[in-house]
Amino acid sequence: MSNSVADAESTVSGNQANIPARIRRKLDIDDGDHLRWKIRDDGTLHVEVVQQREGTFAEFDGYEGAADTDAAVDHDDWGVE
Repeated sequence: MSNSVADAESTVSGNQANIPARIRRKLDIDDGDHLRWKIRDDGTLHVEVVQQREGTFAEFDGYEGAADTDAAVDHDDWGVE
């Protein structure tokens, strides 16, 4: 091990470890993101953050349509007009 000071530390519990908030903020890690783990030949651990920004609700602002709807009137039992 190197003599460098750790950026943050967490404890393993039930085969899971939390990513400290300081690290999540610094690397912009959010729900749905993936972590790729690699053990290098020298025994060090490398973790790559793969950000999943498409297909999530990260940037969803809601529907701002002009028409009001009444689902009970506008749709049949199957949700289709």
